[in-house]
Amino acid sequence: MAEPRSTEKAAKPKTAGRTLADLSLAAASAAAAQSQTTAAAQPQRDKFGRAYATGKRKNAVARVWIKSGTGKMTVNGRELNAYFARPALRMMINQPFQVSNRAGQFDIWCTVAGGGLSGQAGAVRHGISKAMTHYEPELRPVLKSHGFLTRDSRVVERKKYGRHKARRSHQFSKR
Repeated sequence: MAEPRSTEKAAKPKTAGRTLADLSLAAASAAAAQSQTTAAAQPQRDKFGRAYATGKRKNAVARVWIKSGTGKMTVNGRELNAYFARPALRMMINQPFQVSNRAGQFDIWCTVAGGGLSGQAGAVRHGISKAMTHYEPELRPVLKSHGFLTRDSRVVERKKYGRHKARRSHQFSKR
């Protein structure tokens, strides 16, 4: 009579079948990864003490420079309140400063092009968040947890031929 088969597999030790060269290569790659994380934690600033980043949203692209200061924001050569007149847009731009408790500590200078005002405000927020992580790398976990470092990739769907809009088809007429 045959014995029933066991469904359990014998556990192999993790180092079984590895040579000494494989283990040293794994240790070297772990050391390289550790050195990259310490290198990434260094602030990235130019000779003027500014951090630069590019933010994008829909079709808008914002180039953002950030440095320590009094909280002055300039967008395309105009004050923030003059360029973004709607309070909701200004609130959206100031969100990275609120969650990181850095309100009024940075001067922002940015140029933004493309899209509409809402997309431009989202691009400026994305650029400010990225520039803050370049200026102070320890802010990255806070900004990442609130979703400010993620590029919102939603864009308008293109219009297709034979349709009124991207998906809207012609209206049916019975007579």
